[in-house]
Amino acid sequence: MSKKQKGPKLKTHKATASRIHVTGTGKLMRLKIGRSHLRRHKSSKVRKQFGAKLLIEGGFNKRIRKLLPHTTRRKHPGAETPPDLSTPIE
Repeated sequence: MSKKQKGPKLKTHKATASRIHVTGTGKLMRLKIGRSHLRRHKSSKVRKQFGAKLLIEGGFNKRIRKLLPHTTRRKHPGAETPPDLSTPIE
């Protein structure tokens, strides 16, 4: 009997996983740097912006997805399309 040879396990890079948030649609979001200390002298506008998450765009997406192999958006196998509500029900 010959067993099928498997590749190496895909492991999540935990440091990246703690810094990156994956939305329900599969987009990658990050927080701004410099938000932990020395905020007192910054303007209130800048301090408010520290709370918002930023979308990661460009070539970094491909690199980060390699570090987070189990975060891709998959369609649920039992998901059905919603019914068409434009037709009247008799």
